Amino acid sequence: MELQYIIKGIEIFALFSGLVYIILEVLQKNVMWYFGIATGLACAFQFYCQDVWASMGLNIYYVAVSVWGLIQWKRDSQAMEDKSAIHLNHFGMKPALWSLLAAVIGIPLLNLLLDKLGDPLSLVDSIATVLSAIATVWLAKSYWQQWLVWVVADVFSATLCFMQGTPWMGVLYIFYTASSCYGIWHWRKYGTYVS
Repeated sequence: MELQYIIKGIEIFALFSGLVYIILEVLQKNVMWYFGIATGLACAFQFYCQDVWASMGLNIYYVAVSVWGLIQWKRDSQAMEDKSAIHLNHFGMKPALWSLLAAVIGIPLLNLLLDKLGDPLSLVDSIATVLSAIATVWLAKSYWQQWLVWVVADVFSATLCFMQGTPWMGVLYIFYTASSCYGIWHWRKYGTYVS
């Protein structure tokens, strides 16, 4: 019974740290990555306790990419004349094709693996996981298009959370979806290309 309270506490912590994370992400503040690490660790533990393996692995991936993203963003912001501007990198055909290939191959393979592991929502979990992994790389590279992928990934993640009986996490992903819609506008309006 105590584990259930710990998991609920971690879920609420992840909700609040995740809200701070998304606000800082929209504003493109480097400190966001520290909140990403904390949220990723909390969510990984919670999904581990629920046997939702892909989402657990995804959150461990978030922790690793948060370290890389912090380094990337610091380097990009140093290259900008206006240090307060949102720094963007040009999105080309190469990352688009690699990402499409990752989605086309990754979603069915992960779905097959998760189905064999007994994930009760393997397809929804696979779609949310693969799209979130792609969006996180795009975020670290400062492509404004990452917000488009986040909208879709967050809808699937919210669906997964509500179906798994974790409404606080579902609310977090609904907020992420709305913030992603705002992020599209904000980054396009206030973004400046690094090169």
